[in-house]
Amino acid sequence: MSFETSFGNASANGIFLRFYTHVHARHDGLLVSEWVLELAKRHKLGGGSVFRATAGFGRHGVLHHEAFFELADDLPQKIEFLLSEPNAQTLLRLVREAGVDLVYAWSPVHFGILGKEETA
Repeated sequence: MSFETSFGNASANGIFLRFYTHVHARHDGLLVSEWVLELAKRHKLGGGSVFRATAGFGRHGVLHHEAFFELADDLPQKIEFLLSEPNAQTLLRLVREAGVDLVYAWSPVHFGILGKEETA
């Protein structure tokens, strides 16, 4: 279910769900970022986006950073979704059941679509 079909041009309360991983992390032969996006798409949970960081460190304390000659380093990456609460719960459950090692953040959010109003 897409954001547009779920909420139309109206705004809604939902969940801002973010996953944190590394650019080269893999699961089932795919990059984790691709795997999570495909999982959400396959289950019609909503759209997502992937963002790469230029530097960061996580729970293991290893600093990863983008340097001029080290562009292939395993940089931090964020995968994020704006979802209804039931869809966010479903996505977390599916990732947990697959045994993927991901850090996540869950935040209540109010979101909507701006633009030309539909006429009836």
